[in-house]
Amino acid sequence: MRTYHCFWLLFWAGQPHQSFLTPLSKRTSGFPEKEKVLVLSGNSRQDLHRSKRSWMWNQFFLLEEYTGTDYQYVGKLHSDQDKGDGSLKYILSGDGAGDLFIINENTGDIQATKRLDREEKPVYILRAQAINRKTGRPVEPESEFIIKIHDINDNEPMFTKDVYNASIPEMSDVGTFVVQVTATDADDPTYGNSAKVVYSILQGQPYFSVESETGIIKTALLNMDRENREQYQVVIQAKDMGGQMGGLSGTTTVNITLTDVNDNPPRFPQSTYQFRAPESTPLDSPVGRIKANDADVDENAEIEYSITEGDGYDMFGITTDKDTQEGIITVKKALDFESKNLYILKVEATNTHVDPRFLYLGPFKDSATVRIQVEDVDEPPMFSRPAYIMEVKEDVPLNSVIGTVTAQDPDAAKNPVKYSVDRHTDMDRVFNINSGNGSIFTSKPLDRETLLWHNITVIAAEINNPKQSSRVPVFIKVLDVNDNAPEFAMFYETFVCENAKAEQLIQTLSAVDKDDSYNGHQFSFSLAPEAASSSNFTLQDNRDNTAGIFTRKTRYNRHETSTYFLPVVISDNDYPIQSSTETVTIRVCACDHRGKMLSCNAEALIHPTGLSTGALIAILLCIIILLVTVVLFAALRRQRKKEPLIISKEDIRDNIVSYNDEGGGEEDTQAFDIGTLRNPEAIDDNKLRRDIVPETLFMPRRTATARDNTDVRDFINQRLKENDTDPTAPPYDSLATYAYEGNGSVAESLSSLESVTTDGDQDYDYLSDWGPRFKKLADMYGSMDSDKDS
Repeated sequence: MRTYHCFWLLFWAGQPHQSFLTPLSKRTSGFPEKEKVLVLSGNSRQDLHRSKRSWMWNQFFLLEEYTGTDYQYVGKLHSDQDKGDGSLKYILSGDGAGDLFIINENTGDIQATKRLDREEKPVYILRAQAINRKTGRPVEPESEFIIKIHDINDNEPMFTKDVYNASIPEMSDVGTFVVQVTATDADDPTYGNSAKVVYSILQGQPYFSVESETGIIKTALLNMDRENREQYQVVIQAKDMGGQMGGLSGTTTVNITLTDVNDNPPRFPQSTYQFRAPESTPLDSPVGRIKANDADVDENAEIEYSITEGDGYDMFGITTDKDTQEGIITVKKALDFESKNLYILKVEATNTHVDPRFLYLGPFKDSATVRIQVEDVDEPPMFSRPAYIMEVKEDVPLNSVIGTVTAQDPDAAKNPVKYSVDRHTDMDRVFNINSGNGSIFTSKPLDRETLLWHNITVIAAEINNPKQSSRVPVFIKVLDVNDNAPEFAMFYETFVCENAKAEQLIQTLSAVDKDDSYNGHQFSFSLAPEAASSSNFTLQDNRDNTAGIFTRKTRYNRHETSTYFLPVVISDNDYPIQSSTETVTIRVCACDHRGKMLSCNAEALIHPTGLSTGALIAILLCIIILLVTVVLFAALRRQRKKEPLIISKEDIRDNIVSYNDEGGGEEDTQAFDIGTLRNPEAIDDNKLRRDIVPETLFMPRRTATARDNTDVRDFINQRLKENDTDPTAPPYDSLATYAYEGNGSVAESLSSLESVTTDGDQDYDYLSDWGPRFKKLADMYGSMDSDKDS
């Protein structure tokens, strides 16, 4: 007899937070209401029908958003193998096991530890199993069950957009679609009315309405005019629970803009306009502006202006300024006060984009009268033509007349006119003009190849009022004559192989001519007479403006003649015939058997390109000898440096200047260095160094005397710089002695050498004031003065 081992998952309806269970099958007999059992089979997780149990369960419900302080009780897991002795251990796995759902491993009680939100996760799938606590082996197969979270109405409807923007044409019919708004509810749509949303309008009536179920916004008022109001703000509410009391709601704003249609015709603000125009007004210049007002915008307000009738219909024109929608009246023909001084026009303004739906509002055009008064002015002279074109041959003699311009004063006074050339347009003064009759003549030679067209400006001004002037362009074309000889199209320098054969083509020539030819150029080529008979080459004219140079003999020797100069005569067929002699340079070169040039240097065959072994050895020996010489020279110089630098007793750096005194007293043995008392001005800088032999004698250089206000540091830096830049100084380190007594000494120089140079006697009584250190010196010089006096 087989034994079936199963789990019982018990749920207690009497708990404060109950779970809701869904039965899979039910027999006809009743089942106790308090106990509900989930029988889980271990064979392929199929529901096993046992005769001892009347109900079978595999899912249950929990309420979301539990707000209690204790854990929410889910149910109890129990195995028929549990004897109550604690030998079994219940475990739970799956979604949220150990975190959201925990189980008492001894009793099998399952609890939820956190608040559950159906919108985050509506279903949890878990697996339950009982194992032996000692062996860890399962006593029942693992079985699966489902926990569904029961929804409550805890989410308000949310619109897909915070703000909607829509637009419709003005004057739309009632019920015209505007926009559709959409709100969603995160609650369970399959449970109750928590997710059933109903739309309503809170703001925007009576202009707009909204369908409660679809959220479609439509117009509710007829003939809404943009010119009266353009912007509308509509507030829509979405409420769940089917709109019933207690439902949650959300709102959104819809900004609705009425777009323009052409429902307004243009209108002139006045019926008559008056303008004044001087008779000197240039063509296409504006005379005045008129504007018709249109309440529409953009293309619906675009206006086209036209002159429909009037005596100035052909004298004036009107255009539309696209930016301002104004009509600009311009002059089409020259005005003449003497001929007519008043014009009356009728101007019409019409919409360019007319909407047929609104034609019943009337014609979309308007008209106004424009009066233009012509004012008299002193006009400048007028030329008979707006521009003049003249032609002249480039070989025309100087002062030849090439054409005449004519201008006259249009006023009744008919003032005389004088002519001149604007020199800004003729900087080289190639042309000139007769100021009385306007005839233009040449003043310099012309060259078509240099400049084909000359564009000058002629000025006509009244003699009585030179400010009244006018200008006219004159275009002068220079006609060609055959005055240029043909020449080579490029500089030709070619070569001929030494092994060339006779009658071999070595170069093709072509020519160009600066002159113009109406029938095309035809050039002829020939050798110059002096080269026709004695040349080593021949020339063949191809009769197509090209010629070929051919060899006349077999083999050439570049050692005898390395370069040939071939004179070629080129002639044209125009009148008069022009010809020139061009020179082709032909070099004799060594070539391979295919005629490819190898070398054109005459020495290339005399001296081989490579060096022999003996030559390489000789070069190497020369290099070695040179290196040995350099090393010996360096060694001698180093040995010479080791010799004593001072070898003469007369070297000024070793001289001792003795004053035959004992200093400032017996206790004062190191009063100061006597060397520092040497006068820098008494040093003879003209002496040359005695420890080396100068290679070049330089002119003596007098050292600049130190400034009176320099200190010892500046003095040393100055002397160091002078020695560094002294060209007579040795290239190695040497000893330089600097003597300087300091700056601002009251005694000035104490050197006996300096004393000798003085012209008169000096008073040394002030030495006694210097203290005991100078007592001996004061006695010596004081005694000398007394000896002189005696």
